[in-house]
Amino acid sequence: MEQFRPVHVVREDADLALSLREGDETAVRTLHERFGGPVFTVANRILQDRHRAEEVTQHVFLLAWRNAEQFEPGGDFAPWLATIARRAAIDVLRGEQGGPAGSLEVADPADSALVTLPPSVEQIEMVWSVRVAIEGLEPDERAIVKMQHIDGHTHDEIAERLDIALGTVTSRSHRAHRRLASRLGHLQERNS
Repeated sequence: MEQFRPVHVVREDADLALSLREGDETAVRTLHERFGGPVFTVANRILQDRHRAEEVTQHVFLLAWRNAEQFEPGGDFAPWLATIARRAAIDVLRGEQGGPAGSLEVADPADSALVTLPPSVEQIEMVWSVRVAIEGLEPDERAIVKMQHIDGHTHDEIAERLDIALGTVTSRSHRAHRRLASRLGHLQERNS
């Protein structure tokens, strides 16, 4: 995954991860604040269940704390944590799907387990990248992007809910999307 996060942010995260290795509880809280959303997104994408994804998110930070000595000093903490999140969610999925395997002949052909593959590593990395890029926006821009793309609101609805002018919503949205396009350009190049 190409790096699109500013170098100083990657360094800050790496320093926090090293503090995590030393057992600093403040580092865990700070890292959870920064990466709780992206970790949840990865878990929810795999599990398709918000409640279980929330549980996995908490578990991921516990795993990160317990395995902090495995983090390479100077590395980028985000992909390391994304890998833990993906593995933890897949482990939950496997645990739920355990039990004896039945014959494929008696399986319901419409069963999504037969036709739906879990997300690939590339898909998970893409979701992670987008989530981190959105979280890196200015708060006013981030709110508009989330309301527009996650909650499905129109610019008119956002203006009404935030009690700001429609033109302000439009300009902030345009500016946020320009920043996201710049930060996520590597994803478009990879998919071309």
